[in-house]
Amino acid sequence: MLNHLHVSGTHYSCGLQIGRACADSLRALLAEDRAAPPHGLRWDDLRHAAAPFLAATECHFPWLVEEIRGAAEGAGVDFLDLFVSGVEELYTTPALAASGRCSDFAACAPATADGHVLLGHNNDLAPETLPHLVAVMWDLPDQPRMFTVGVGGLYISIGVNAARLALTGNELQPNDDRPGVPRLLLARALLAARTFDEALAVALHPDRASSYNNLISSADGRMVCAEASATDYELLWPEAGWLVHTNHYVHPRMRRYERAPEKIAGSVSRYERARQLMEDRPGPVTLDMLRGFLSDHVGSPTPLCRHEGASQTVFSALIDLTAGTVDAAAGNPCASEFQRVAEL
Repeated sequence: MLNHLHVSGTHYSCGLQIGRACADSLRALLAEDRAAPPHGLRWDDLRHAAAPFLAATECHFPWLVEEIRGAAEGAGVDFLDLFVSGVEELYTTPALAASGRCSDFAACAPATADGHVLLGHNNDLAPETLPHLVAVMWDLPDQPRMFTVGVGGLYISIGVNAARLALTGNELQPNDDRPGVPRLLLARALLAARTFDEALAVALHPDRASSYNNLISSADGRMVCAEASATDYELLWPEAGWLVHTNHYVHPRMRRYERAPEKIAGSVSRYERARQLMEDRPGPVTLDMLRGFLSDHVGSPTPLCRHEGASQTVFSALIDLTAGTVDAAAGNPCASEFQRVAEL
């Protein structure tokens, strides 16, 4: 079962509550980052390199910086150190591209019998990350209520807000990273949106440092994969009412941004299997069907439900965005019980 937390108040106050509740996790994750800076650099080098990322975030999303300041205070860690740990662009290496991360299914009318918007997400990370995953319900005076799941409570993998907008998606390894607003923080900023178009604009922010494949969905039946890099993007829209995505660039024009194309075979295998499952499904998409897809083991050693290797399935989510419900399971979906974790 995932750890749960409810926070409310100002952005700083919410960060403070997360920092206090998740102090052990945030300290452990920060210690791990400090112990092994990439590229042969020192930790102080990363602190210095983070300056333009911090400046961009303070310029465009000052409230995000306040959340991190609060979390640092609550956890008793240095603010800049905690910010650096959220700048994935500073850690990117071709070797990291070999590890699978996430697999996504999304369906709307006409693929669902009742027209509901249904999402299924597997999150693959290092297995030692599992104890540090936290589900957070956020109540802020200036943003829609939202529910998120992420590492240490602060850095978000998926989320749904009360405007019935959802963010799922997949890590990519673009080769054009640059100083700007870190993609991990843009994921949080996206969930402050009240409309689909506003969320998409955040995902494609012109001052982004990099990007995930952000799978944005709304309860009115709109969904898109915003498959982006730092400097370019393409939009993948549903075909026959569904989308799937994994951890590589799918759009032909975006493939030139793949940092390590020789390392994406596992992601391609999962993507092709996900497409096959959707194309060959026995009827309209349901949440039970999506759970079965997330539990699929075809394609070893990198199936959709991963049990071995440096990256394994650490949590799964089933979202009925029309109903505003989120069910989640810690660990592998094939062996874990899904529980209702949010209603928005």
